[in-house]
Amino acid sequence: MASTANNIKGERRKNSINNRLLYTVNESPPWQITIILGFQAFLTCLGSTFGYPILISSVLCLHNDKLGLAQLMGTSFFVAGIATLLQTSIGVRLPILQSSSFAYVAPIISMLSLDKWKCIYSDKSFNQTLLPEVGSDEHREMWIPRIREINGAIMVASLLQIVVGFSGVLGIMMRFIGPLTIAPTITMVSLALFDIAYTKSELQWWITVMTVVLITIFSQYLRNIKIPCFTLRRSPGCRRIDLPIFNLFPIIIAIGISWIICIILTATNVFSNEPEGWGYGARTDITSDVIVKADWFRFPYPGQWGTPTVSVSGVIGMMAGVFVSIIESIGDYYACARLSEAPPPPASAVSRGIGMEGISCLLAGAIGSPGGVTSYCENIGAIGITKVGSRVVLQAGGVILIILGCFTKFSAVLVSLPDPVIGGLFIVMFGMVVSVGISNLQFVDLNSSRNLFIFGVSVFCGLCIPKWLTLPRNSGVIKTGSGGVDQVITVLLSTSMFMAGLIAFVLDNTVPGTLEERGIIKWRESKKEEDDNNSPLTDLTVYNLPFIQKFLDRQKWARYVPFLPNFDRHMATSEEEEQEQIPTDSQKEESV
Repeated sequence: MASTANNIKGERRKNSINNRLLYTVNESPPWQITIILGFQAFLTCLGSTFGYPILISSVLCLHNDKLGLAQLMGTSFFVAGIATLLQTSIGVRLPILQSSSFAYVAPIISMLSLDKWKCIYSDKSFNQTLLPEVGSDEHREMWIPRIREINGAIMVASLLQIVVGFSGVLGIMMRFIGPLTIAPTITMVSLALFDIAYTKSELQWWITVMTVVLITIFSQYLRNIKIPCFTLRRSPGCRRIDLPIFNLFPIIIAIGISWIICIILTATNVFSNEPEGWGYGARTDITSDVIVKADWFRFPYPGQWGTPTVSVSGVIGMMAGVFVSIIESIGDYYACARLSEAPPPPASAVSRGIGMEGISCLLAGAIGSPGGVTSYCENIGAIGITKVGSRVVLQAGGVILIILGCFTKFSAVLVSLPDPVIGGLFIVMFGMVVSVGISNLQFVDLNSSRNLFIFGVSVFCGLCIPKWLTLPRNSGVIKTGSGGVDQVITVLLSTSMFMAGLIAFVLDNTVPGTLEERGIIKWRESKKEEDDNNSPLTDLTVYNLPFIQKFLDRQKWARYVPFLPNFDRHMATSEEEEQEQIPTDSQKEESV
């Protein structure tokens, strides 16, 4: 038995050495490696970041204005870089990337589906020959007001996230939110967008299927295949490391191959030159003039599209996106801490991270980004593969995002990506988001008819009610006597994730059920448990604020501010004192 125990300990020690990070949160690689790893962090979010403006381009009424799309894309990169620097420096302080959040897509689509925002370019009954030329000043005057409406709604809605984060009420809110609320909410983020993926894919299904197959092969079948690479080390010389390249960059590799094939088929005229011909939608020369027209350098500045406009319906719809973004980010914080061998983030770090995301969304609206920002889980998975959890690497990635966001030519190249390739990317990405949402059900009792009822009804209502409101015969069916109230109710009922989340929240907190049945106990334990094999750090100084922490340690008032590290230490000390005041069993016997 002793021999077996020693063998187990030896195996654990061996696994701990093999799984040990090359660079922890507070460590910095050499500057050359930092730049390379920072660019890799940028690549992990590239697919989602450049896909977001494309996703909402139809409701923005861009209608193939690729130059305008490239400018929006550059703004998204620029804002993502600023948000990443803020989050890693004074936010949650973990190596986590920030970029455009898909949680805001459904509210944006619902908001711009109102009659006053409907795009005439998508109205087939309208005489298309009378419309302004795509990309002209008249056309830009049609979609820029929509951007201003989005910016205003995001700026106001972000104030809610700032208050929730920095006020400390997040802990109170989480008492009523469990996996049965989170699962349908996140699931509906993607299910509500399947129409967009279909619209992109139907232009050339063969290219779309090829893209999906390539992503599947690289990310699933070849994910354990390692390619030998060489890197510098702290001591003189180089060393060989085997990197799972296909697991790191399956989307980038698949898109690159599909893009090259489309270029070849375009050059050989296999794809027809006629708009109604076979494969025309996958041609790569349709938007080639955009690269020529795009400016080399364009600095995204506050108010670049004009003064943001605000409507009550838009703000309330965006608040639903804020709610989903908060839930996603909290889970990302815990996952990032575990993979980067940092202790689980304390309440102050989580509150500060959510508050900082609110500030980043406020800046995004002011600068003119087409959406808010949130934490990205793609780079969290890369930490477990590359064994690099350095905060400095993500800060380098943020700088790279800012630089590339100022070069519109780079965004213009991405815009020329054929729509069927994007459709294949959306199919995989949206499918993964649905899976992430459903995975939250692992904590609940799926043998309980109560839980099955709540999940099924909330998801189905989240699909049916918005669909009912989008039917032409139901336009203006909400009539309360107040135009503003009508718009608010219409936007909320048209937002799938809000409807699913609201119904699940109400049912989960009102239908009788034990905490164990609801999955609350397992869900909370999953946040607190630590993996002994990885030997996570226990030093909470990882979450200390830079430059001013020593000053805060000398201030008594800092103990009562919910988003400062001193607050956690004060609360921990108070709990210890309360435990000391509770008499033990032996003390009770002596007193008796």
